[in-house]
Amino acid sequence: MTGPGATLRCAGLGVRLDDSVVLRDVTLDLDARTIAVVGDNGSGKSTFARVVAGLVRRTEGALEVCGRDPDTDAAGHRRRVALVLSNPDAQIVMPTVSEDVALSLRPERLARAERDLRVSEALVRFGLGGLGDRAAHDLSGGQKQLLALCGAFVRRPRVVVADEPTAFLDARNARTVAGHLLADTGHTLVLVTHDLALARRCEAAVLFADGRVVASGVASDVVDAYDTALSC
Repeated sequence: MTGPGATLRCAGLGVRLDDSVVLRDVTLDLDARTIAVVGDNGSGKSTFARVVAGLVRRTEGALEVCGRDPDTDAAGHRRRVALVLSNPDAQIVMPTVSEDVALSLRPERLARAERDLRVSEALVRFGLGGLGDRAAHDLSGGQKQLLALCGAFVRRPRVVVADEPTAFLDARNARTVAGHLLADTGHTLVLVTHDLALARRCEAAVLFADGRVVASGVASDVVDAYDTALSC
């Protein structure tokens, strides 16, 4: 696999967890800024997202994320990739809003003034300006997910992997979170979602079933085919 800058490429990728084969022979070649990953529960899509994010190592095959192999450059991959989960409480670890965002910047060892500026700008960007001193776990569900986004984007990641980021949100907050994720701010988005309307807003899509890729390509085509199959 060659071609620096390619968004997502893998060949014969497989993952075995304990005694179970979770992903098998996953082969993709996608050049898109936003990629939706869809499929039924248990299809392997979340495991695939974690492989892309560098949290799960592949058992076999090859993988490139924006031209780099997560396994051969694990430390660099962690710096370039941010992960957003469906449950923000799983990502919020510090007492206050500002402290939680600042934690994401700790590996960069910034001067305090620069760190505080980055945190302040990120809070304003995600609609949390003025809440820096608020107890993080006292926020509403929508605000917590925005805080999770804030902690991810403050790092200025090259890739954002989002696993069901709107699953527990009402329509208004889901729309806000989706808008931030899909906005072109220089990042590549890999979005696992059951929201087919949201998936259609991506440029490309991948459909998983039984641990395999069964379709990939233009998002509207892949999602429409999946939606039709669900009705049969």
